[in-house]
Amino acid sequence: MARLNSSLHNALCLLKPFNTLLTTKPFSPRNSFRFSKRLASSPRRALHSTSTLESHENGETFVLTTPLYYVNAPPHMGSAYTTIAADSVARFQRLLGKKVIFITGTDEHGEKIATSAAANGRNPADHCDLISQSYRTLWKELDIAYDKFVRTTDPKHEAIVKEFYARVFANGDIYTADYEGLYCVNCEEYKDEKELLENSCCPVHQMPCVARKEDNYFFALSKYQKQLEEVLSQNPLSVQPSYRLNEVQSWIKSGLRDFSISRALVDWGIPVPDDDKQTIYVWFDALLGYISALTEDNGQKNQDTAVSLGWPASLHLIGKDILRFHAVYWPAMLMSDGLSLPKMVFGHGFLTKDGMKMGKSLGNTLEPFELVQKFGPDAVRYFFIREVEFGNNGDYSEDRFVKIVNAHLANTIGNLLNRTLGLLKKNCESTLAVDSTIAAEGIPLKDTVEKLVEKAKTNYESLSSSTACEAVLEIGNAGNSYMDQSAPWMLFKQGGVSAEAAAMDLVIILEVMRIIAVVLSPVAPCLSFEDIFTAWLGDTKWGGLKGGQVMAQANPVFTRIELSAEEKKVKDSNKKGKAKVKVEKPQAVAEA
Repeated sequence: MARLNSSLHNALCLLKPFNTLLTTKPFSPRNSFRFSKRLASSPRRALHSTSTLESHENGETFVLTTPLYYVNAPPHMGSAYTTIAADSVARFQRLLGKKVIFITGTDEHGEKIATSAAANGRNPADHCDLISQSYRTLWKELDIAYDKFVRTTDPKHEAIVKEFYARVFANGDIYTADYEGLYCVNCEEYKDEKELLENSCCPVHQMPCVARKEDNYFFALSKYQKQLEEVLSQNPLSVQPSYRLNEVQSWIKSGLRDFSISRALVDWGIPVPDDDKQTIYVWFDALLGYISALTEDNGQKNQDTAVSLGWPASLHLIGKDILRFHAVYWPAMLMSDGLSLPKMVFGHGFLTKDGMKMGKSLGNTLEPFELVQKFGPDAVRYFFIREVEFGNNGDYSEDRFVKIVNAHLANTIGNLLNRTLGLLKKNCESTLAVDSTIAAEGIPLKDTVEKLVEKAKTNYESLSSSTACEAVLEIGNAGNSYMDQSAPWMLFKQGGVSAEAAAMDLVIILEVMRIIAVVLSPVAPCLSFEDIFTAWLGDTKWGGLKGGQVMAQANPVFTRIELSAEEKKVKDSNKKGKAKVKVEKPQAVAEA
């Protein structure tokens, strides 16, 4: 089996001086791009970030959410991709010193849940417990440092849904009416005939919709059409990327229709207040999880308290297939209750495998548990963030995965670190000769690195994480070029002044590696394990390493992935008759 024999966080631990292993001083952040103790103390030991428990100098709170994932089935790679991306955003915001509330969770009501539970011989509650836990387990495997995990079957969530419903009802925006139409069970929504495919098939799930007629409660969405148009016109960045904004504006311009917010034929859900014959529509229920998640376990469970603890959200990160619910239905619901709107909804693309839509019938599903167990969390996180331009569709192929991880993490970063520490041990007794600031005087590499750090920061801020990774790789390439040009191994052989220059070169390269560890930590958090949360590793500003520090010994770092003979045989067999796949914007997509 292909395996990463040692992870890069172990490699970066080699940069930790022996004299700081027992006593470390916490880093005190200032308002600059730096690494601070904002991440989970150890992502492999603790799922949650500790950020909400700490003081933050600038007082700014950044609240971001993934969708609440539907528990009809275990998590797939699309869910994992969204959550990896959100986690990288959360970690970057913590680098800036912000208080972060990162919300994820599971959506556990609806007809599809009850059907799936029955098909598996379970009652709905047990089914939800099982699948919800599988999400928590996967997030632990992927080093997801969330702050809040909300379940829509939680009593505190149900209380807030009922309170919100009562407020909107009191505002005159809920009424009863008969509804007849074509219903997609998988989408849990009625469809307009004009958006369906041949034989009344849902364009998302490729399955026929069924005719239904119900007496339901409706939300007056059409009442908010003009307000929604004005909000999007005045705040175009509220829906991103820009082509998603165009989609939303087109939907609204075509005319909004009131939508049903209850179901008479679904028992597994939150009962409508004062009408136990109906349950609240799953989306009207689930969207409120972003607010109910803000409540504290030992605090008051009401809407006003929840809102005071962090609303509005800074960012809703979602797949493009649920854009309408988040960018049209949700803001209208909030308007009805007089609540602030989320600052941004970002709809990303879908994933394919080897250029093809993924599906069990095709035998080409990509199981996230298997992937992370095979290659490790850092490799998986890095590949999907580096190779999928955020917002677009992206493709996975094992061949591409191996090439990218080997070239970037094992060769460019891992090998440079190992070579440098090896030379330091051989020629300097693993001791830094001078401060990195002194070593870099008059050296252009320092300016190059500082510019690339700023480039990475700018791209992280604009959610261009792939380009941020490119900037980190440029730092690694610059370090490798400096190593090759200065050739310290040759200078050590010459002795005297040349050897002194070589010793300073090693300090410079190790400073580059220290900075890489910090800048790449949102994507590959194992680079920054808890025992290196110290001042000298905390800042991206040049000058963290000090003369006299004794470094740990060099060990194998980020080992190259090597496929087994059997895996190579399978891969070669799959390649026969197929064109080479490039990671771009494939047309055939699977739900993310």
